[in-house]
Amino acid sequence: MSKPFDYSKWDNIELSDDEEDVHPNIDRESWFRMKHRSRVEREEHEAKDKKRINSEMDKANQRIKMLERDLKKINKRKEDDSDSDDDDDLDDTEAIKIEIDELKSQNAQRQKTLDDYEKNKKWNVDNMFEVKDERTMVNKNAAKANYTSTGHAQSTVTGESAKKEFEKARKEAEKKEKKTTTKKTASTAAKKSTAGPAKPPPTATAAAPKKTNTDPTEVDSDPDFLYTYHEFTERYADLCEKFMFLRSFEQSKDFLLQHGTILLQEHAANYLLLATLEDEMNGKHDEMKQRAKQSQIVTNIAELAQSWQTHPGNAIMPFFNRLEQREFLEGFLSGVKVFIEKIQKRAVIKRKEIDAARAEEEGGSTVKKEGVDLSEIPREERLGPGGLDPLEVIESLPQSMQAAFESRDTDQLRQALMEMDPKDAEYHMKRCVDSGLWNAA
Repeated sequence: MSKPFDYSKWDNIELSDDEEDVHPNIDRESWFRMKHRSRVEREEHEAKDKKRINSEMDKANQRIKMLERDLKKINKRKEDDSDSDDDDDLDDTEAIKIEIDELKSQNAQRQKTLDDYEKNKKWNVDNMFEVKDERTMVNKNAAKANYTSTGHAQSTVTGESAKKEFEKARKEAEKKEKKTTTKKTASTAAKKSTAGPAKPPPTATAAAPKKTNTDPTEVDSDPDFLYTYHEFTERYADLCEKFMFLRSFEQSKDFLLQHGTILLQEHAANYLLLATLEDEMNGKHDEMKQRAKQSQIVTNIAELAQSWQTHPGNAIMPFFNRLEQREFLEGFLSGVKVFIEKIQKRAVIKRKEIDAARAEEEGGSTVKKEGVDLSEIPREERLGPGGLDPLEVIESLPQSMQAAFESRDTDQLRQALMEMDPKDAEYHMKRCVDSGLWNAA
C-alpha cells in the first residue's frame, strides 16, 4: 500500500489580511500592513540564516574531504613502510579523526536547524505555490469595442443605427400586413362571386396596416433598443433611483456588478447628474449629497475604464478595491466635495435662468434675462433635460432655425420648420427639447 500524502503542512497558513485577530480599536488597514511587514522581515531573516548555515556546511564538508584525503595519505604511507612505528603519524591520525567527527557533528546540528525551519514554515500567498508554466491567450474579439470613447457602456443600438433598425422592421411588418390583407380580400371576393358582383376592394384608408410593435415612437417597441435619453429614463429610471440611495460602497459594488450594463451607460450618468441638480434646486441638500456620491462612483469608474481602454464593467472591482486604501478613499471623497460645490453653483445660475424665463413669459416684466455665456459653463452642467448639450445642438441646426433662435422669433422658427421635411423638423425640434433650447410645455 502506498504511503498516504501528508497534508499537515497546510494546517499552518498565514494570511496578512486575516480579520479574526484585529481589535476593534485598532485601524484595520494599519494592522494588515504591520502584519505583512512583520512576515516579510521574518522571512528575510530566515532566508539570511539559511544562507549562512548552508555556507558553513559547505566549508565544513570541504574541510572534511581535505582531512579524509590527508588521512588516506597517512594510512598509505604506513602500509608502504610497515616496519616503521612513527608516533607522530599516530598522533596525526587521531587528531584528524577527532576533527572529522567534530565537523560532522556540527553539520548534523546545522541540518537539524534547517529541518526545523522547514517543519515550522508558515505558508502564505507568496510561498504556497510556484509558477511552472506561463502562456498568453489572445481573445480574437478583444478589438470589438462595446464601450464608448468616454469609458461608458455602449447601448445595444443607438442613434442612426436604431433608426435604421426600426424603419426596416416597420417596413417588413407593413409588407407582411398588406399581403395578409390582399389574400383575405381575394378569398372574400371568390366566396361571394356566385351571389352577385364583387364589392370593390377596400380603400387605402381601410386597408392601412395596424400600428406595429416596431413603431419607433413607442418606448417599449424593443427591450434591447436604447434609442434616446427619454426612452432610457422611461425604461430604467426606477433602477437609477434604487442605485442613488444605496448608502454603502459594498451595496453599490454588488448592484453595479448586477446592473452595470445599464447603470454604466452615459444616459445613466446624465440621469444621476440631472437628479442631483434638481434636488439642490428643490432644497433637498441631504438627498443631493447622497446622489452626488453615487453619481461620482459611476463617473470615476467610467474615467478609469477610459484610461484602461476597456469596458467599464472591468473597472468595477478595481475601483472599489482602491477605495479600501485610505489615500484613494480620501481622494474620492475630496472629488465628491468639489462636485457638490459645482452643483450648488450651477443650481444658483439655473434658478436665475428659470426665474427670468418665467418673468419673460408672463410679459409684465421689463427685467432682461441675465446673460450667461454657456461656453464658460462645464459641459456636464449645461446639459438639457434630455442629456444633450445646447451648444452642440444649436450648431447642428439648419441656418434658418439658428437665426430664429438667436432672434427669439417664434414666427420665424415656425416658418423655418414648415419649409423643412416633416421628419427632419420633428428630429431637430426633439433635439432642441432634449437640450433645453425649447420648452415643449
